[in-house]
Amino acid sequence: MSFISAARGIFSLLLFVLVTLAISAPLISLSLLKLAAYRSRYRPLLTRWLDKIASAWITANNLHQRWLLPTRIVYQGPEHLTRRQWFMLVVNHQSWVDILVLLRLFNREVPYFKFFLKTSLMWIPVLGLAFWALDFPFMRRHTKAQIARDPSLAGKDLATTQKQCERYSNKPVTIISYLEGTRFTPAKHRAQGSPYWHLLIPKAGGLAFTLTAMNGRIKTLLDVTIHYPGGRPSFVEYICGRVGRINVHARELAVGKDLLGNYTEDAEFRTHFQYWINQVWQEKDERLEALTQRELSHEK
Repeated sequence: MSFISAARGIFSLLLFVLVTLAISAPLISLSLLKLAAYRSRYRPLLTRWLDKIASAWITANNLHQRWLLPTRIVYQGPEHLTRRQWFMLVVNHQSWVDILVLLRLFNREVPYFKFFLKTSLMWIPVLGLAFWALDFPFMRRHTKAQIARDPSLAGKDLATTQKQCERYSNKPVTIISYLEGTRFTPAKHRAQGSPYWHLLIPKAGGLAFTLTAMNGRIKTLLDVTIHYPGGRPSFVEYICGRVGRINVHARELAVGKDLLGNYTEDAEFRTHFQYWINQVWQEKDERLEALTQRELSHEK
């Protein structure tokens, strides 16, 4: 690593830390107020202010990334999105850099971001409180083996999702879902026997639960594909400015009534939903393959 790359990485990390420290005091203060005002009529107001603080944190970090890093994001997709409707955003997952790319492209273009988080993250000191205050949904999924041992668990995943999504009924949000459930690696790809060239097998259940739990409010699925011409970068490589270009493709897909149903108990609906998401994933894989082949042809 060159001196310039190392210096850029240290300065980038320092700016991330400084921005985070700057917003931590108001974020934690309002989070504690929201916790204290559990049933107060002021909770929605506190939530709006918390969302604004989080959005300001994203904006500040986006500014210093654009200023300091040479990375160019080549975007192809809808130019005029709206903050007045609910979105479900699905994206292929390769690196922690994926999150930074999404935030750079879509912050203030779509409603506030909400990520599904594992329940265990709720207990991380300070950070767990902030996630809770920002209304990030915490999920505990039951496995097929657990449901087989205790059939009463079959409907609890949907009930939990519905309860988590109730808080979004009065304000548009963008719920981000990594359908692969984990970051792509060649080892995971081989272990799964994935039928796709560049993707892991998508987990349709969580998406189906969420769309149904939102009671038709989500009418658009924003399908985002991220392609790294130089290979999957690490966070360190990114902040050191060693990522030259990132290709991003996005498209809007309508979420019709045929995509809302009981995924757990209705076998016909489950088959239909899985077929639909597998088609979305197949098209994403073909898009990634086309981008990969294009890069290879340019290298020759």
